[in-house]
Amino acid sequence: MTIRKPLFEDMLAADQELGLALSHDDLQTFTELMGGVSHDYAIVDALTPELPQVTYPRTPGHYPDSEENPFNAWHVKSEVKGRAGGRLDGLSFALKDNIMLAGVPMMNGSSSLRGYMPDIDATLVTRLLDEGATILGKAQCEWFCVSGSSHTSAQGPVRNPWDETRSVGGSSSGCSALVSAGLVDAAIGTDQGGSVRIPAAYAGFVGMKATHGVVPYTGVMPVEMTLDHAGVMTRDVRTNARVLEAIAGYDGLDPRQRRLPESFDYTSQLDAGAKGLRIAAIPEGFGWDNSEADVDAAVLAATERLRSLGATVDEVSLPLHRKGHAIWTPIAVEGTVNQMDGLNYGSNWKGLYVTSLMRALQDWQAQASEFPADVKSVLLAAHYFRGQYRGQYYAKAQNLVRRLKAAYESVLADYDMLLMPTVPLTAPKLPDPDCGPLEWVGRALEMNANTAPFNATGLPAISVPCGLAQGLPVGMMLIGRDFSEAMLYRAAAAYEAAFDWKTL
Repeated sequence: MTIRKPLFEDMLAADQELGLALSHDDLQTFTELMGGVSHDYAIVDALTPELPQVTYPRTPGHYPDSEENPFNAWHVKSEVKGRAGGRLDGLSFALKDNIMLAGVPMMNGSSSLRGYMPDIDATLVTRLLDEGATILGKAQCEWFCVSGSSHTSAQGPVRNPWDETRSVGGSSSGCSALVSAGLVDAAIGTDQGGSVRIPAAYAGFVGMKATHGVVPYTGVMPVEMTLDHAGVMTRDVRTNARVLEAIAGYDGLDPRQRRLPESFDYTSQLDAGAKGLRIAAIPEGFGWDNSEADVDAAVLAATERLRSLGATVDEVSLPLHRKGHAIWTPIAVEGTVNQMDGLNYGSNWKGLYVTSLMRALQDWQAQASEFPADVKSVLLAAHYFRGQYRGQYYAKAQNLVRRLKAAYESVLADYDMLLMPTVPLTAPKLPDPDCGPLEWVGRALEMNANTAPFNATGLPAISVPCGLAQGLPVGMMLIGRDFSEAMLYRAAAAYEAAFDWKTL
């Protein structure tokens, strides 16, 4: 872009907006001073930063018609083949449509981003392809990833293969339908409040949100940096662990990645069984106001099955869990809009800024009237609470996260993992497109009381199908200490091997 030196009129407008009370002569002087600053900006404009190389051929693909797109799950189909012989060779993947696949359209569920074409591959995409994966395309997701249901995409609702009148979970909704229906072997979603684990519970598969930072977020459209996680969605535990092994680890570009372990072995202990595992069932994860009794019962029955496999399962009260969602809320509400105000990258961190996405988002406010009610509710809440309290509750909530994490860790000092329902209900009916904001927003945000606290604390959590309630899947969530993914996979694999959850 061309750098234009500011004029006297620009400085006058800035003075009036900022309240600097500059004299006419001072304004003239500052206008001249801006020439030097503009010169440095022009130098930066002329330089070309290094971006990750795109090495695997692909085409922009095509938008599938309804016959090729059951459940309205695909956004665009474009096959990209990875390196032959890698450890993911033979596995097909879908990518949530906030994950950058260079040269293939991406809209993150929003009409305001329609037509954007990323110029890089996300780090996790390169790692998948380096290990032999075949990417089949980009899956629909909810508008800016705000909803935990599947009715808020600009492309229309994504339907649940178990019952097409029901939600398949969000915001990784297209990935959910494709994995559940067996149309791909695996998918990579993202999870800021439960958006990998909620779909896993609603649609009957395995969803892993690893410890914050284990999977690099470089090249994925962020929501709030302290909540952002990329996660793995598969029909079985072993495939899930294989995929996480392939995409985990430092990339040198994501500041979310701190103090990671030296190795990421998630498969060697998969057959170790549940004997000797110590599991704390958290009663505060059950019995929410919107909990369905048969969901709670199915998860409690799963605890008995884990005992039959040799695990110790004790009920351990953790009262602060009941306030975990409330602690998450100011971070999610204000943090999301802070990111949007910063064209989704903000400042004050070192790493890869995708400036092409920032340009694509620069006029988002001009299109805000198109946003669905759930996104509008976040914008209104952030506008009010930031305006009234100037970010103090975002800051206080971040400070409270340490107390919340310490509460979980105090139990995890004596137990290998925590256990609770992933979500309090089975997949609900999709709302009518013409319903009012109350139902629309309620359906979008009703389910993440148990999932959201582990985005705020960053602890690893996996949702595993554990049975059925009224013919629909029920998810059991296991939560561990930082970097204890292998232990969670071990417990999940033991349950999966011993019990056919579809018949329970």
